[in-house]
Amino acid sequence: MNSIPAYPRAAMHRIADAIGPEGQHLYLGGDEAARDLALLRAHGITAVVNCAINLDINYVCDPYLPASGDKLAGGHAPIRHYKMGLVDGPGNPHQMALAGFFLLDGAFHQQIPDKPSYPCRERGHVLIHCRAGRSRSVAIAALYLRHRQPDRYPNLQAAIDAIRNRRELQPYEWFETPKPSLIEAITRADQMLARLADAEML
Repeated sequence: MNSIPAYPRAAMHRIADAIGPEGQHLYLGGDEAARDLALLRAHGITAVVNCAINLDINYVCDPYLPASGDKLAGGHAPIRHYKMGLVDGPGNPHQMALAGFFLLDGAFHQQIPDKPSYPCRERGHVLIHCRAGRSRSVAIAALYLRHRQPDRYPNLQAAIDAIRNRRELQPYEWFETPKPSLIEAITRADQMLARLADAEML
């Protein structure tokens, strides 16, 4: 059982300003933020990136594919939802951290067709989250800040430190915010992204 006391932080925090192509902000939080559609709308969040493999959120409010027999309901959601599915600790191939970087980048840059079958086209701010917003989402967000705002974050530790501060992660939590295995994964992804940048492919 986790004996670390829960810190009474907000459901989400803005951790980066004007990081998207149209000046969008990046928010980071846990499942309480990700499940609160009113909160997301109040902050202009139109895309959510879920890092947690053990958390599924049903955003479909008005399914056009009804549940029937063994088939689940499906349809459009009021926001765009992306999911990578990381384990909170050992078990993730390190390439998944690299995939997380590009998935988050896609949430900011993806161009949505002007068609009725793509009703959620507005480009707004982005929330990255996991269950508590303390480890998996912190790791991927740190990797993203490191490479999308390198003047502000010359290395991963600088990005992690900034996120810890803005997310109100307390020093007694730092040993697991993010978990060591996730720091190792984003360190390897950081090296791969540096090579891509050197080859002018990033």
